[in-house]
Amino acid sequence: MTRIGFATGYDPALSVRAFLDSVRQIDERGWEMAFFSETFALMRDSVSALSAFALATRRVTLGCTQVVRLRSPVSMAQTAASLDELSDGRFVLCPGACTALHAERHGLAPLDPPLTLTEWVEAIRLLLTGERVSYAGRVVTLADVQLGFKPARPRVPLWIAATSATGLRLAGRIGDGVLLNTVASPEYSANAVRIVREAVEAAGRDWASFEVAQIINTSVEDERARALDAVRWEVATKFFPSKFRTQAGPRLRVGEPSIDVGALPAFEAAFASGGAEALARALPPSWIEGLTASGTSDEVLRRVARYRDAGVRLPILRPAAAHQSQRIIDLFSPA
Repeated sequence: MTRIGFATGYDPALSVRAFLDSVRQIDERGWEMAFFSETFALMRDSVSALSAFALATRRVTLGCTQVVRLRSPVSMAQTAASLDELSDGRFVLCPGACTALHAERHGLAPLDPPLTLTEWVEAIRLLLTGERVSYAGRVVTLADVQLGFKPARPRVPLWIAATSATGLRLAGRIGDGVLLNTVASPEYSANAVRIVREAVEAAGRDWASFEVAQIINTSVEDERARALDAVRWEVATKFFPSKFRTQAGPRLRVGEPSIDVGALPAFEAAFASGGAEALARALPPSWIEGLTASGTSDEVLRRVARYRDAGVRLPILRPAAAHQSQRIIDLFSPA
């Protein structure tokens, strides 16, 4: 079966039990990964969900994002080792930088995101060896710390969640792989892969063994317009005026052709007059088509193939609506 993953965790209307129904299916049908997004929007937490997934599945790899600084390096290492043990070595952790927006939401003092991500990753890797660890960084300090149990694997894969050029280069230097962000075109993905690969090779690392995964917003309906409308809201969330600098800006600097900077004043005006719903309505179809895999079944299949052609080795599909999950699973599962 062609490598494919399924992402859950973003729909506020669905419980962990509902997510689990889809995860059981893809496990039985040969999908490679079940992924849980732990989001800025404070949906269900990844640790609880992946514990349920691990106990209910046998083959599928389990992955999740976790923003560093929201848990200490020690607790993140405990979590990674515990979930890896619970899943019999099927766990992948995708740490992401704690941005200024994350820090503000969680009541943390701002700290340099690349620095904290680097030190968290280094400390977690040391702790997962099961040995006693001392670490003296600028923000992380550990003195003779050791997990109280032996991890099932001494090296749980860490794919770095990245959007900006800085994050992509950092992923190439310190990650076992990269997890590219949602709401991005195949053209962005190709540019991002080029940046990551240059960093991997500059660090003298093996590109062939480096994972390139991406969560792709996927919306499938019988009619293209309905598919675009179903994913319109999620695309709009990236272009709230308060988020432009941290969401649209980094994509543009990597090389995102589907974002037209000239349209942003109109979006700001729509948001000011009618809030998030007005902004979502203001998004032109070309933006949604460009930044997602949306449309009829055939259109979605072709669109996901374009992400593969851009260098994404493991597309991880995130349904735009609950009723689309079954259709996406059927569409990408072998007959």
